[in-house]
Amino acid sequence: MKKYLLAVIFMAIVQLAFGQTEGQTDRKVQRDSIIVEFGRTGKILLSIDNKEDFERLKSLDVNQIIRDLNLELDESTGKLHVVEVRGRDLVTVREDGPETEVTVGRIRVLVDESGDRTRVKVDSKPKKRVEPSFRTYFNFDIGVNNYLEDGSFPSGSEPHAVRGWGSWNVGLNWMASQRVSKGAYWDFGLGVQWYNFKFENTNYQALNTEEGVDWILRDDVNGIKSKISASYLTALTMFKLDFGKMNDAGRNGLRIGVGPYAGYRLGGRSKFVYREPNSVGRSKEKESAGPYLNNLRYGLRGEVGFRSITFYSTYDFNELFQSGQGPSVTPITFGLVF
Repeated sequence: MKKYLLAVIFMAIVQLAFGQTEGQTDRKVQRDSIIVEFGRTGKILLSIDNKEDFERLKSLDVNQIIRDLNLELDESTGKLHVVEVRGRDLVTVREDGPETEVTVGRIRVLVDESGDRTRVKVDSKPKKRVEPSFRTYFNFDIGVNNYLEDGSFPSGSEPHAVRGWGSWNVGLNWMASQRVSKGAYWDFGLGVQWYNFKFENTNYQALNTEEGVDWILRDDVNGIKSKISASYLTALTMFKLDFGKMNDAGRNGLRIGVGPYAGYRLGGRSKFVYREPNSVGRSKEKESAGPYLNNLRYGLRGEVGFRSITFYSTYDFNELFQSGQGPSVTPITFGLVF
């Protein structure tokens, strides 16, 4: 019973997989056969019906063909028979006692006669996604800025001390990724970053003076917000390792990346928002920060991710302000990549 049932199922699958239609007639062609024997029982059968195919055979790599089949043979439980290979669809039959399995490409039929009744199961394997060796994409950074002075954050009593919440770092990057090896990538890109340094002491206004930037106490008004902002066109490159891809676990693995960046300042200004005494409305004062901000910035960027979450951090190797035009501070950023 199993043989007849298996034959019917097998013929139906082959009919579906190879696109055969009713009314086709089989044409038998006389072919020459070449049998290559190896080991004790190993044989390779080559069937050729014209001279052109024989010439093409000379350029084939038999070792590569065997590797591409990616067959697994379990000698302790059953035998695996390669029935036919057409294009990229591999037809195999595996017999293991009362179980027989027929596979055509991604379609599998399992016939089980271990019980009183014969059971047939038909399923299909998900199509294997092939990762491209090169791709481009956009990502979006959102984080908070601060800066270090003599290796630590300025204390809250300093006029230029930065408040973390509200000192946003926003970046939009176009990236290209080249796969170096399995799970290893070299990324490079170009983007625009906006830096905001919101000061803890809202009654101090950052003003441009002859000696550079200075924080002036505005005790004549009620300060609401005081900050310096700047934007940069930035080029970056990173070397990344994806341990999930290395271990065939997909996104379920740790991802790390590190690389340098360099940027050129596009603009910069200071902003002071305040309210006049006995007044309800707000007033704003803006001033260019170009005279005291460095035009160039360069540093190191690092990323750590797991599944759909990726954190990033940047650290500038040069100072935010020009030499002698402000405090000696180096920006640092923490945030998320989307």
